[in-house]
Amino acid sequence: METTGSEHFDVLIVGAGLSGIAAGYHLQHKCSTKSFAILEGRDSIGGTWDLFRYPGVRSDSDMFTLGYSFKPWTEPKAIADGPRILNYIRQTAAENGIDKKIRFRHRVKRASWSTRDARWTVEAERRSSEGARDNVRFTCNFLFMCSGYYKYEEGYTPEFAGTKDFAGLIVHPQKWPDNFDYAGKRVVVIGSGATAVTLVPEMAKTADHVTMLQRSPTYVVSRPAQDPLANKLRRNLPTSLAYHLIRWRNVLLGMYFFQLSRRKPERVKALILSGVRLALGPGYDVAKHFTPRYNPWDQRLCLVPDGDLFKAIREKRASVVTGEIDTFTKDGIRLKDGSELEADIIVTATGLVLQVAGGVEMAVDGRAIDFATKLSYKGMMYSDVPNLASALGYTNASWTLKCDLTCEYVCRLINYMDRHGYRQCMPHNDDPTIKALPSLEFTSGYVQRSIAKLPKQGSRRPWRLYQNYALDIVSLRFGRVDDGVMQYS
Repeated sequence: METTGSEHFDVLIVGAGLSGIAAGYHLQHKCSTKSFAILEGRDSIGGTWDLFRYPGVRSDSDMFTLGYSFKPWTEPKAIADGPRILNYIRQTAAENGIDKKIRFRHRVKRASWSTRDARWTVEAERRSSEGARDNVRFTCNFLFMCSGYYKYEEGYTPEFAGTKDFAGLIVHPQKWPDNFDYAGKRVVVIGSGATAVTLVPEMAKTADHVTMLQRSPTYVVSRPAQDPLANKLRRNLPTSLAYHLIRWRNVLLGMYFFQLSRRKPERVKALILSGVRLALGPGYDVAKHFTPRYNPWDQRLCLVPDGDLFKAIREKRASVVTGEIDTFTKDGIRLKDGSELEADIIVTATGLVLQVAGGVEMAVDGRAIDFATKLSYKGMMYSDVPNLASALGYTNASWTLKCDLTCEYVCRLINYMDRHGYRQCMPHNDDPTIKALPSLEFTSGYVQRSIAKLPKQGSRRPWRLYQNYALDIVSLRFGRVDDGVMQYS
């Protein structure tokens, strides 16, 4: 296909999901830059919350921290479902005119930086509403990747033996069929992460029975879907004040619980498991099905609002089986211990495929960027890569907390460059004592499968990722942008 056109913008944002809309808002309100556009490969706003359509899809973070700092969450439920989160994102875009900046059906394929021209050239495949495709080109001074951290085209599914023998339907949550009817069916959900614990209680409402088949357990914590204190404060205080009070309370509680998990893992483990035992009763084998081999927060905790998973298990509409798969059979799954699970439908809630910068091919002055060799600067930029930032969230807290700070920092950076007449900014490490470390300290399968391809973190600031909102506020909102590591020209 021939490449056509070449529009120029001060900033190009890639992705119109939760972080892309945040980036648009901050550029509008806090940045001296004059023009920006958002390139979105899909047909609509929302990113993850538009992509995932499986039953019960919801956040595993409270909306007082997952919500934007600049737009209070006003719905009664603190743990919100996917459609409500999607509406919130689209409402934010419409209220601020950001929706008019989005070029839908523009899937970015390549981006190349020219030091001589001090600009990025971005190539995208454009798809018409009728399905016709052509290539288009854009240029920009600064490229802001808000494309998330996983591959939208496909999720991760291990190679299970015997899948072709299974007479029923195999579905991955990332590719959930429209109007999928599972009422009265026997369902096996493979997995024990956030998607699995969401799917199981929701499908169990109408399915004949739902079995969560896990190779090993995950820490599962119950939390009320509504926050009584938050709702009380909102009735008695101005909306914005109430929102920020609850937001900070939840941030501080989350930080406290994470640090306690690090300092006293056995105490936190006992606390979580006592809650599970209370929810499931004295006769349930919590040791086998809900006691992981790792410490709390070595992997992300799973949240179940109002204990819906535990309720489905108590009512025998759902069950948990812990064991390893031997093979799929005509009628279900046979485990390595010889037992069999009968199923009409198998859901492979087996994880995501991680990728850097939306999988876009990138080059600087004709040399391809290998992100695995780069150090991550403040969790948002990359060593020796000019005028490029990525909006990425926390692993131990709400995604949007870090994204908001990243957007603020990018605006500060661009404003600084404009004031001093700089055209290029690039983090550079010339300290040989900085050691390269894995970017994430999680043992989760989806992280370990991809860790070798991800950028590294350094052993000290500003290359170190502390996964700590309070420290990041100091660094990103108030720290100097001319710190000696960021080079301007």
